[in-house]
Amino acid sequence: MTPRHAKTSLGEQLTLEFKRNALLPALAGSHSRHLVRLEQKLGVKLAMRGNLIAIEGSPDSREQAAAVLRSLYDRLEAGEELSLADVDAEVSFAAQETPETSRSRSSSSLRTAPGKVTRARSAMQAAYIDMMGSHDLVFGIGPAGTGKTYLAAAYGAHLLFERQVDRLILSRPALEAGERLGFLPGDLKEKIDPYLRPLYDALFEVMGEKCMKLMETGVIEVAPLAFMRGRTLSHAFVILDEAQNCTAAQMKMFLTRLGDESRMVVTGDLSQSDLPGGPQGLLEAIDYLEGVEGVAVTRFTEGDVVRHALVTRIVAAYNAHDGTPKRARPSRAKSE
Repeated sequence: MTPRHAKTSLGEQLTLEFKRNALLPALAGSHSRHLVRLEQKLGVKLAMRGNLIAIEGSPDSREQAAAVLRSLYDRLEAGEELSLADVDAEVSFAAQETPETSRSRSSSSLRTAPGKVTRARSAMQAAYIDMMGSHDLVFGIGPAGTGKTYLAAAYGAHLLFERQVDRLILSRPALEAGERLGFLPGDLKEKIDPYLRPLYDALFEVMGEKCMKLMETGVIEVAPLAFMRGRTLSHAFVILDEAQNCTAAQMKMFLTRLGDESRMVVTGDLSQSDLPGGPQGLLEAIDYLEGVEGVAVTRFTEGDVVRHALVTRIVAAYNAHDGTPKRARPSRAKSE
């Protein structure tokens, strides 16, 4: 049920009336933390009494705050829980609201399991979800924390939930991040599991405990890139993560695994390749395939980071120093 809005402007005040009073504590958050975050982000003042929330501020800020509160309330009515990250996401959407982003946003809600819904947290994430729905091959390129792999896993889980595909297959190169781990103990599964852990984490977050059962039955498969050679992946949603660590030959091999009624998403961060020659495989694939029918490329930036706010500043700081000479460490005097 949608809220009833009493848009009575009293000077610099706009008042919203919500129908279900029982949802207002969740809307405000523990110790009104959601309202406080909204005040900080938009420069407004909020006052809640009963099922009414009064908004004071500039006309644009009032309208943005009202749009955010309506969207958050709608999510509560749909049975979802709210967090500060959800408040931040709705503020981001409200700031970038256009007819095009509004259409993308309406289709950016993914039901991944009973009682589990994943939503885009930025306009670019919404566009990314749209592209996965309209293209057979999508490249998601950008810095850490932008949700490239998480949303791809969520979209695959959504297609499984809706029975639009039979399998979900996730893969990544088994390459250490600048370290030599040597020979790992255990059988083959135990040796490769550490490399695939980020994919497991994404699946568990979007699907919950159901993920384990689907992995045991083979509906969900997580495997290193080397295991893809010679296969044809039909009726499946296929994800290649950490593609910046693929050679040109590996990338071509993987892309040509696509079978009937399947879709593929390739994700990578061009700034974090562990290959001696850099992310040549991923760069080559984008260069050759961008513009080909059925292929789309989504490019995320530091502004799309949805992890801890500090991650955005870290990415920005590194980007600002890319290409600049690195200062050498001062040499220590040898002790005699």
